[in-house]
Amino acid sequence: MNLRCPPEGGRYIQPRTAMPTLVLKSLQSLKDYLGREIGTTGWLPLTQERIQQFADATGDHQWIHVDPERARRESPYGAAIAHGFLTLSLMSHFMREAIELSGDVRQTINYGLNRVRFPAPVRAGGKIRAHFSLQSYRELSGSVEAVFEITIETEGGAKPCCVAEWILRYYS
Repeated sequence: MNLRCPPEGGRYIQPRTAMPTLVLKSLQSLKDYLGREIGTTGWLPLTQERIQQFADATGDHQWIHVDPERARRESPYGAAIAHGFLTLSLMSHFMREAIELSGDVRQTINYGLNRVRFPAPVRAGGKIRAHFSLQSYRELSGSVEAVFEITIETEGGAKPCCVAEWILRYYS
């Protein structure tokens, strides 16, 4: 990604994270990123406390997530791991770090996912970050549909922990 010369209609700013956030003046300027990486977020720790809160919210109290001692002894990962859906749910958090559409966007709707995979676990206490690429951009009647490819990685991991195609609809 060229940090000095963003496409027409966009600028990069330095957020609280190590990598820049892309700020676009208009929804139309998002199209300039088709087929390109938009940005990489900062690292986010996935604590055992956050994993427990997610388990409580969803009712998924499987021991591999909520019993660190047992997970250390019995799981193939040697530690408690985050729920795959917890990792997936953090895409909204990461999107706010990666891109800001200002001006003409009145509402953004999560339209769904085309595919999701969890190739590697996230151990409790690990850090994750996301890479965003714009896979498709389609103008519809009254909205724009954008499909983003999101790759979430763990710090020091050989494989991503989550890969997803996320469909968002933007309304002006």
